[in-house]
Amino acid sequence: GETVGLICRNGSGKSTALKLIAGVTAPSAGEVTVFGRISPLIELGAGFHPDLTGRENVNLNASILGMTASEVRDQFDAIVDFAELREFIDTPVKRYSSGMYMRLGFAVAVHADPDVLLVDEVLSVGDTFFQEKCLDKMHEFQARGVTIVVVSHSPDLVAKFCHRAIWLDHGRLVAEGPAAALIEEYAHSERAGQPA
Repeated sequence: GETVGLICRNGSGKSTALKLIAGVTAPSAGEVTVFGRISPLIELGAGFHPDLTGRENVNLNASILGMTASEVRDQFDAIVDFAELREFIDTPVKRYSSGMYMRLGFAVAVHADPDVLLVDEVLSVGDTFFQEKCLDKMHEFQARGVTIVVVSHSPDLVAKFCHRAIWLDHGRLVAEGPAAALIEEYAHSERAGQPA
């Protein structure tokens, strides 16, 4: 039920860690065990087929996320309304702007009723209003006790949104602890130019 932020320099393993948790990538050693339904907001729209319509891609992507046909039917209107794409839902997604594509991917993922939500730099999706709507949805998940793992280059977002943070350096754990304190320690290390 925690919200945990991963912080580190580019290339240090944040996105790889999320892909391991999501089961997209297999670990080279050890194992990753996750209990419950995972909804990865890693590469939004990954798995969308450009020639299919938004409607068809909602069904395809939702099934990839483990939603049943009846769950998709029950959530379809909420997904489309959240993405704000009602008038474009029967248009092939290859005609969508990148923002429309991302909004639809985000909407499907957050309506999959996850137990574990993986968020990789996607809270910058769309305009300011849509970003606020995404953050509100994330707060709703926190209130429900959904486990959230966040990767962001925004230390402020991690400090405000996450309970704990994990500092990685080239795939190894440097430190973990309360988000605000760890981000301050990480920032101090970065300013000092010290290797982890």
